[in-house]
Amino acid sequence: MKSLSDRAVGVFDSGLGGLTAASKLREFLPHENIVYFGDTARLPYGTRSRQTIVKYAKSDLAFLKSKDVKAVLVACGTVSSNAINELRETEPDLPIVGVLEASADTACEIAQAGNGKVLLIGTSATVGSGKYEEYINSKYKGITILSRACPLFVSLVENKLRCGYSVKRMVAAEYLLDLSQEKPAAVILGCTHYILLADVLHELFPDSVLVDSGEESAKRLAATLSKKDMLNKSEDIGKSEFYVSDASDEFLNKASVFVSDKIKSVGLIDIDQYS
Repeated sequence: MKSLSDRAVGVFDSGLGGLTAASKLREFLPHENIVYFGDTARLPYGTRSRQTIVKYAKSDLAFLKSKDVKAVLVACGTVSSNAINELRETEPDLPIVGVLEASADTACEIAQAGNGKVLLIGTSATVGSGKYEEYINSKYKGITILSRACPLFVSLVENKLRCGYSVKRMVAAEYLLDLSQEKPAAVILGCTHYILLADVLHELFPDSVLVDSGEESAKRLAATLSKKDMLNKSEDIGKSEFYVSDASDEFLNKASVFVSDKIKSVGLIDIDQYS
């Protein structure tokens, strides 16, 4: 049996976007083994009901538990906003870090040093949950929270090779041009796909700091493992395993949009057996 520190870190998302968080996790924790799961059979999560999101998230977690992971990064803004508490109740002894708290804390620190304004952009389910506002209002004073759902952003990112800058700029402006006038100090990219639209978002918000939820959650998980003395003690570079619930070939074809290192293989699993 592997020791606690030798066990892998689990990462899951509804599909490809969480690869940006997994890539940051590899950067911050080069010696950790990582197991990544993308629930490609049931995406998108962002348009689902909260009840369905919780159901899907629990089965995703059950799969990662079957791989004997020591901690989990929920690299999905929709799940972090709608189901993180249920996951922690299901596995109270397993460290589970989501993108919401980490990105909200960073954004609010930036806003407190600036004009006090934070803009959240995310999926319809993330924005509609109101969980970012709930968390920020419970912890910070004097923060003005703006929000906007940008559901087409995921498709823009995943079709990057066939979608030019002008199209991305047009869609981003349709969603966000009015809010750019507010000049928020920080813009929370509440979906891990969105950092790949940083070019057009910087153009719309030149005076704002873009807060990458994937990067911030990876930092939070790294700090959690260090605090709990759960870091891998090996000096070897960790290994990564990738699994999906459907369309493994498509996952491999699109993965290069999200990570610089080539993913050579991906396992296909039946996620229904973990429900």
